[in-house]
Amino acid sequence: MMKQNVGTSFDSWLKEEGILQDVTAGAIKRVLARQVATAMAQDGLTKTEMARRMRTSRSALDRLLDATNESVTLTTLQKAATAIGREVRLELV
Repeated sequence: MMKQNVGTSFDSWLKEEGILQDVTAGAIKRVLARQVATAMAQDGLTKTEMARRMRTSRSALDRLLDATNESVTLTTLQKAATAIGREVRLELV
């Protein structure tokens, strides 16, 4: 016998609590930070070398790699992607 779902979805609950946008933004930032860190590790890049390639400071790179810091700019993200030979793709759905 199949169980039927009871109640609302998790997204619906987050929306009801008024935190869906914040939770989603935080999740996206964590994924991006992890992707950049993974690519750096695969390429053997230190933070110093990555910041040099991005033409930015180590502190700006640290903000990008900090999964809890949601203040990253698109410019910083684009610089990071270029530095690791990747590209940024965004879309609204």
